[in-house]
Amino acid sequence: MTIKPIKNEKNYLEAFERLELIFDSKKGTAEGDELEILGILIEKYEDEHFPVGFPDPIEAIKYRMEQMGYTQTDLAKFVGLKSRASEILNKKRKLTLEMIRTLHDSLKIPTEVLIQPYK
Repeated sequence: MTIKPIKNEKNYLEAFERLELIFDSKKGTAEGDELEILGILIEKYEDEHFPVGFPDPIEAIKYRMEQMGYTQTDLAKFVGLKSRASEILNKKRKLTLEMIRTLHDSLKIPTEVLIQPYK
């Protein structure tokens, strides 16, 4: 198959079908090289046409707390008070710049996620 740029959805679907056919190809073979190139082209098309945004900051905090086994009381250590932690988790209080810095440093949540607006 001749590899060509992916310019539209039809090209994308064709490339994806071909990728599925040669998915188990071994590295160093002609099909293995084709698989690698198709993967790059498909990824580029998906990045341009199906961008994935950042998660909701509060959901990211909840997820990270769950991963770390933290409770609302643990979160209060980073944001000041247990009542403030509750208000944040219930989206009744916005994160301050200082809270964002602390949560970034303590929970390792990217600042790009924490600064996103939420409702």
